[in-house]
Amino acid sequence: MWQQENVKEKIQFFRLEEFNGLEMLKASYRKQVFSRHVHETFCIGVIEEGAQRFYRTGAEHIAPKGDIILVNSDEIHTGSAAVATGWSYQAIYPSPDLLRSLSRDLKYADGSIPWFPSAVVHDPGLSEQLRLMFNLLSQKSNTLFKETMLLSSLSWLMMNYGKTRITAQKLPSAEKQILLAKEYIDAHAETDVSLNRLAEMVQLSPWHFLRQFKEIFGVTPHVYLIFARLRMARKLLLDGHSILNVAIRCGFADQSHFNRHFKNALGITPGMFVRSLQTA
Repeated sequence: MWQQENVKEKIQFFRLEEFNGLEMLKASYRKQVFSRHVHETFCIGVIEEGAQRFYRTGAEHIAPKGDIILVNSDEIHTGSAAVATGWSYQAIYPSPDLLRSLSRDLKYADGSIPWFPSAVVHDPGLSEQLRLMFNLLSQKSNTLFKETMLLSSLSWLMMNYGKTRITAQKLPSAEKQILLAKEYIDAHAETDVSLNRLAEMVQLSPWHFLRQFKEIFGVTPHVYLIFARLRMARKLLLDGHSILNVAIRCGFADQSHFNRHFKNALGITPGMFVRSLQTA
């Protein structure tokens, strides 16, 4: 666990190795503005004070005190204060694999990864259960109770607010081409790839490619490149690489540039992330 505190903000970040590296955040933000970003994990949070404004699923949402925030894996979202006093919340970031394993024992007969259609849920009973779970997870003991609360809370959430993901239909040829460009970015996030190069790969003009990419994925290729670099950076930090080395290897201009993008997307600095690994 790592903690940072000042007059305006208090941030505690946990990485729970006993739950396969499950991440948890307790934070109070006043001025923090999360840029558009994605997580490979889900985000399940409860607003404890104030209110949060955020973009998800093509619309703006406001979550007041006591409400639950739900963000699906790989779903573009933002975050900022909805009131002058900011917001405080607790959240966990379960992996798709964790929810898939639970889905096999619930209503998802095929063991598929669930999808939460609602960005904000008002359920006082579940909110209280999640808060109890958050507090338990931050403790060093009570392993059996923690495991029980985690699984029961996630199961209840999935049973009442989760849906089965609809299997994607066969993609049109044009979308397949754009997907190839996305996969190229994922595989070569550290490179300084140009718009012309990506457009040539899929045999489109740069302008047409730019429009098609944003229409399909909700962001420009440049913004998606930042997403891919941050995913790569997290993996390298987990493997023990230094922050400076990670910044260079992932294609960021310098360490300051890397720090800014990391904080804007995740709410913590790379240094806080690394220190949480050292104290886990």
